[in-house]
Amino acid sequence: MMIRLNKVLSQAGVASRRLADELIAQGRVVVNGKVVTELGEKADPERDFIKVDGRRLKFTDPKQYYLLYKPTGVVSTRLDPQQRPTVIELLQKLGVKGYFYPVGRLDYDSEGLLLLTNDGDFAEVVTHPRHQLQRAYEVRVLGVPDDHELDRLRKGVVIEGRRTLEASVSLRKVMKGTRGQESIVEIVITEGRNRQVRLMCDAIGHPVISLKRTRIGSLTIGNLRPGQARSVGPEEIKALTRRVGALPPRREGASPREVAESDSAVSKFLKRTGAAPADRPSAAPTPRREARRPRTAPASRPPRSTARPRRSRGK
Repeated sequence: MMIRLNKVLSQAGVASRRLADELIAQGRVVVNGKVVTELGEKADPERDFIKVDGRRLKFTDPKQYYLLYKPTGVVSTRLDPQQRPTVIELLQKLGVKGYFYPVGRLDYDSEGLLLLTNDGDFAEVVTHPRHQLQRAYEVRVLGVPDDHELDRLRKGVVIEGRRTLEASVSLRKVMKGTRGQESIVEIVITEGRNRQVRLMCDAIGHPVISLKRTRIGSLTIGNLRPGQARSVGPEEIKALTRRVGALPPRREGASPREVAESDSAVSKFLKRTGAAPADRPSAAPTPRREARRPRTAPASRPPRSTARPRRSRGK
């Protein structure tokens, strides 16, 4: 059956559908010996010979998930034109074999948690901004933000022409640094915009010195050290995605096709893993209108006489 090529790549565990579109546009996908760069192209996974980065796709690999503590100085991609170390190379050094890709991004200069998987549906569920998965960061900034500045971060600041969503923000520690006072601020966001936390701190005049992602949903660093990784078990995956399935997804800014594809990925993943959504809030029921009572005709009145009464004449 012919289906969209980005969906084929997602089902094969190559990437989420959005990232698959990037791979196609970059000319890294070959179908039956021909490089495909047009988005929207279709293919038959049962009949067509499909390669990504020179590797033929397989649709029978078991789904696997890894949690990596990415150190600074490592890029969150499979390939890097500048030949810098990648998270895939870190995973390979740890003895993990197979075709994996990072779920989301973490800046070259940042450290902390990063998920890697070969499950395209899972990646779509976790990365799509409509599903509001929490990500917590420990941020070291220059100076000490006051209450007003912290409140601005909580309510949202404008970065690159668009206001950020509400965030959980708290001042954890104040210390003396090489350039004066410095602070540790914890920021929890539900978006994944490029360099978002750094830009948010720039917007209030407190540039980031260092940044560490400490939590993704229910997954925390625990005992992991920089450069280490661990397998994420089925129950942890269910716990991570259960809240995603329980949220009424945001739809602003998404096209009808994106909404349908994302909802399909969520439903498919939750069904496959058995991670039934917990207490999904539903819209309040629309109050039923009372049936109108039939209008009754007013009681008939006797016709009003138009004859003028006679005036009696005196004798």
